[in-house]
Amino acid sequence: MLKTIDIDRGEFSLSEMVRLIKEGTEVLLVDKETPLARLTPVDSTAPKRVPGLFAGQIWIRDDFDDPLPESFWLGEDEPFHCLNTLWQ
Repeated sequence: MLKTIDIDRGEFSLSEMVRLIKEGTEVLLVDKETPLARLTPVDSTAPKRVPGLFAGQIWIRDDFDDPLPESFWLGEDEPFHCLNTLWQ
């Protein structure tokens, strides 16, 4: 549900907005019909992150931390050359 509040009319209070948000209502603040801000309740039901859930599914090359060649910085490498070496 969305509640629109026109701040130009002074028809709102902070406590009323907080109450609406706690009840799950989105609040749209407008100034003479121009939207200014949308206040939405925080989704507290978002799933928690699980450390190690995708362990072993990512591979990083051994040379990941190696410095890039000077030719790269001078723009002399062909575009996306580094992508061509991924499968070598």
